[in-house]
Order: sequence, then structure tokens, then C-alpha cells
Amino acid sequence: MEIPKELLYTLEHEWVRVAGKNAVIGITHFAQEQLGDIVFVELPEVGSLIEKENPFGIVESVKTVSDLYAPTSGTVTKVNNELEAKPEMVNNEPYGAGWIVEIELADEKDLASLLNSDAYTKQCQKEME
Repeated sequence: MEIPKELLYTLEHEWVRVAGKNAVIGITHFAQEQLGDIVFVELPEVGSLIEKENPFGIVESVKTVSDLYAPTSGTVTKVNNELEAKPEMVNNEPYGAGWIVEIELADEKDLASLLNSDAYTKQCQKEME
């Protein structure tokens, strides 16, 4: 299972790539494997506020519909509009072209509660038991 070391993670299986005051958010390889083939991604509007631990979008797969939970609070600066036509990018490249949103962080202190790759790996292993 692919779990990049440079990212931060949530218990709900979102990942965060921080670059200065911005953060890119997506769902993990583990999450997309559990969901199965992604057929639809509902994206928030650019300029909207997302709040830590609250839903900001939806991922629909052939198996289920799941909320996307904000790993940190912030203002949406970009959305991955390519997902509207190609939602399977989340399956194919969850840490690359399958990213979901970019935000401007409201408070960098929110990041302190996220998991590093080692802690996230342990969490996934527990869920697979």
C-alpha cells in the first residue's frame, strides 16, 4: 500500500500536502481501494470556506457514497475540475492527478492533529485486521 512520507493524513483517509500557507487535499490509496471504482466527485466552490472535520464534498463509487472531511480549515483556492469528466483519476493517481481541492490554510495549528505516514500506516493496518 502506497503511503507517501511527505504527506499528512486523517483518520477518515484524506491526505494533505502543505506548501507554505496552502494545502492540497485528496483521498488516500487505502480509501480509494475501499471505495472501489470512483464514478463521481462533488467539489466545493472556489472561494468557499471549509471547516476542519466537516464535510466539504462527496465521493461516489460503484459501492457507496462517502463524505469528504476537511483535514484542516481554510478557503478553497482551486478545485480539480478534471474530476468531473474523469473521476477515475482518484483511483488511478490518488496522490497526483487525482487531488481534489487546494485551500489557503486558516490556521496552521490545525495540522498538528493530523497523522504522519507512520501513524497512518498503523491505522490502516488496524482497520484491515
